[in-house]
Amino acid sequence: MEIRIQGVSKYYFSEGKTIKALDGVDLTIPANRIFTLLGPSGCGKTTLLRCIVGLEAPDTGEISIGDDVVWSKGKNISIAPEKRGLGMVFQTYAIWPHMNVFDNVAYPLQIRKLPRHVIRERVEKTLRFVRLEGFEKRPATKLSGGQQQRVALARALVAEPKVILFDEPLSNLDAKLREETRKELKTFLGKLKITAVYVTHDRVEALALSDTIAVMRAGEIVEVGSPQKIYFDADHEFVADFIGRANLIKATVRTQEAEHTVVDSGIGTIACQRRDFPIGSEVTLCLRPEFIRLARGEGAGGKNVVNGRVDSLVFVGEAYETEIRAGNELLLAKFDPDANLNEGDPVSFTLDPAHCLLVSI
Repeated sequence: MEIRIQGVSKYYFSEGKTIKALDGVDLTIPANRIFTLLGPSGCGKTTLLRCIVGLEAPDTGEISIGDDVVWSKGKNISIAPEKRGLGMVFQTYAIWPHMNVFDNVAYPLQIRKLPRHVIRERVEKTLRFVRLEGFEKRPATKLSGGQQQRVALARALVAEPKVILFDEPLSNLDAKLREETRKELKTFLGKLKITAVYVTHDRVEALALSDTIAVMRAGEIVEVGSPQKIYFDADHEFVADFIGRANLIKATVRTQEAEHTVVDSGIGTIACQRRDFPIGSEVTLCLRPEFIRLARGEGAGGKNVVNGRVDSLVFVGEAYETEIRAGNELLLAKFDPDANLNEGDPVSFTLDPAHCLLVSI
């Protein structure tokens, strides 16, 4: 089920000030895909989710789910949340502690007063899907965090919604369980072929789960694209910086070649993947640490060869993270634990233009 959001704004008023939580958002969320709203705290992503669900009323705009307009300021349409055909998984799971697993999952069907045999069939089917069969009589308070998350998912799915929405559902889990549950969730949603809207500030979650990511800032959509597009080929400095660790270097466009854009920067003259920036324009050169491949000693010079010196080292298990002093810049890089480099050692690296990304400031 496709979701269309047109000109949606939401304002809050506090201490005589107007706070713009959403600023004329236009967005199309494709059907049967996992679509993630990603951004820092306070950017408006949860407010947008709540507007889709119907828990918040926008001040302007229109929201459609499939062929149905569920909110329109101009047309005076406001469909109640329970009539929008949506499922919701909250950050806190909202599991009823006085109920067992079966009753928690059955609750949405019970308030619809469906026949008891229909409720039992649907609950058992949904619990099998989330691999909680045999847990029907288990008290909710006796479940692990990961199991509670699956109960919340089952409860959202049991009513067979057209769309399911997630508001940072993994944020309360520890790192290892969060990784395991993330994999499970992606598998579940892939099997369902359902439209899923997922809110998170965690870039790893967004990259691992999503078919499409919309990056938000200050109530606006900054950029929309696949995880690969957002990570490797972002258009904006904010997006390139937020989606992953990056070295951001101020640069000036020197020339435009057939396949490359050449810039002058604090680490020298660098040929980058081609972007249509005017000559002389100020841009930002984005270098991911994983693409800086270090070699001992100074290089012989040449195109995109950068010489530097190891400034600091931090052992993180599978690699060393190091800061390299190159020209006027301090660059983050990684190298294997057996590379035998020490602070103060001269190093060099050659940059592949394909991994030298130019973004607007």
